[in-house]
Amino acid sequence: MKLRRRAEFTRVYDHGTRYRGRLMTCFALPNEVGAPRLGIAASQKIGNAVVRNRAKRLVRELFRGRKPVAGIDLVVIPRREMMDASWRNIEAEYCAALQRFAKIL
Repeated sequence: MKLRRRAEFTRVYDHGTRYRGRLMTCFALPNEVGAPRLGIAASQKIGNAVVRNRAKRLVRELFRGRKPVAGIDLVVIPRREMMDASWRNIEAEYCAALQRFAKIL
């Protein structure tokens, strides 16, 4: 499932827990749906449309491969450094964020 509406994103930003890494910033908040939902906020700061779409594809693949605990809204903001990083480093940082959220939430 996806986060689609602006109100859903702002609720996660305002009330969620933040993890700031070198390659991405992640926000997490428990939801009432009972299933994990993903939102991606790739701004123009990281590059043109091709770069933004690649970043979103990378994040979706991370989410697909390593689903977080049930009932969590996750918003990922990729950074420009993500585009030059190896898949292993990107995956390690994403897993670190999920572990931190599992402890807090």
